[in-house]
Amino acid sequence: MEGAKGEFHHLVLAKFKDEITLDQIDELIKGYANLVNLIPSMKTFHWATNISTENVNGGYTHIFDATFDSAKGIEEYVQHPAHIEFGALMATALDQILVIAYKPTLVNL
Repeated sequence: MEGAKGEFHHLVLAKFKDEITLDQIDELIKGYANLVNLIPSMKTFHWATNISTENVNGGYTHIFDATFDSAKGIEEYVQHPAHIEFGALMATALDQILVIAYKPTLVNL
């Protein structure tokens, strides 16, 4: 990843296994959100459920978006013990996952 400063995102698209309850999903989301308190490079955390009516979501139902000040911050997050521990727990509840890290580009017309 590039090392330039700016806003960087770590985006996760997820589909939970059918047997995972809403209460379990809520607990996992709380655990994910708490990473902001444990990993200094993680600046914000947002999550949502898919509300698109286009029916091209590939089965993904949840979106998790974390922001960082740099690509290095994402690397620190990925390697942080709290992320590794949480990721292992989250993985047991997921049927599908897609992870993308990116730096948004503003188009000036």
